Amino acid sequence: MLLIPSRLSLAAISSWPWLRTAAALAFIVAAVALAFIAGDWITLALLPRLGRSFGPVTPPLLGLALVRTGLSLSLGWLWAGWPGLAVDAAVNLAVTAIVIYAAWVEPFRIEVTKAALHSPKLDGFTPLRLLHISDLHVERMTPRERHLLRLVGELAPDVIVITGDYLNLSAVHDPQAQAEARALLARLCEVAPVPIYAITGSPPVDPPEVVPRIFTGLPITWLLDEVTETCVNGHTLRLVGLHCTWDRSVDGPRLRHLLESRDNGPFTLLLYHSPDLMPEAAELGVDLYLCGHTHGGQIRLPLFGALITSSEFRKRYEMGRYQEGNTILYVSRGLGMEGMGVPRARFLSPPEIVVWTLFA
Repeated sequence: MLLIPSRLSLAAISSWPWLRTAAALAFIVAAVALAFIAGDWITLALLPRLGRSFGPVTPPLLGLALVRTGLSLSLGWLWAGWPGLAVDAAVNLAVTAIVIYAAWVEPFRIEVTKAALHSPKLDGFTPLRLLHISDLHVERMTPRERHLLRLVGELAPDVIVITGDYLNLSAVHDPQAQAEARALLARLCEVAPVPIYAITGSPPVDPPEVVPRIFTGLPITWLLDEVTETCVNGHTLRLVGLHCTWDRSVDGPRLRHLLESRDNGPFTLLLYHSPDLMPEAAELGVDLYLCGHTHGGQIRLPLFGALITSSEFRKRYEMGRYQEGNTILYVSRGLGMEGMGVPRARFLSPPEIVVWTLFA
């Protein structure tokens, strides 16, 4: 209720340039603006009530109101007439359609990306199916998490790797979110009784006093600045798990310490939450480097792509497959969404899990 005056003010601002043509026209523009703002409020407020996502309503609602005000103002200055009003209504309808799709549809449309990699370092006769999962960002169990479990059961991978960010930033210290994240991981172990390896994600999202408790007692191998070798389908894999500090000057030397003393024998798979160690990984001869962190931008613009990646390299490694030297990097869009006041929405960046076929 306290926000109603600001909404009325924005509606009045929207109608201001339309007064040059007619007061009645300006009144209609203001009424249309209020109607669309009310629709946005309903669209966002229903998300937590129906168990879809759990972000605060006010920040994205205010952002949408400002966008709609800017559009109406611009059209009013350029075309303050009845045809302009029709265009204004059509543009606002388009914004509404995008909001509904980005908040209600795309975040739950998990894509299964299939990738393949041949390497002479792999020595088994049967191809190895490796499933990469990243950025769960659990707040509560939602249709997305249930869909994930169904997909994993259908895919029947030989090994699973998870590259961090298990809780939503808004729910890191929420006991219910922690319990539901653990339940999700436990169910993952049940639907896919195969070797599972996991690492930490961003420091604020995966704090050391919280995340290890989620894994206690689960048959998941936690790689914390360590190297392990495993044999799956006759293939020997060297897995390198590095915890992320967001500081290349710290994490780069730690990666060197783990790998420089090793021979160049087994196929080396690096698990690190962000793509920011790609130069070091390529120099050290890593064969496959799997990460997440960027969410593919989470909200992308046509042609331009990600607006924000949270990577030191910005858009250089925003999502997908890259190669430098003999090193393949794959940046997963991940599954969940950012927390705090960030909109629980995805646009042109649907959630993703990646199935790798590795063969000799």
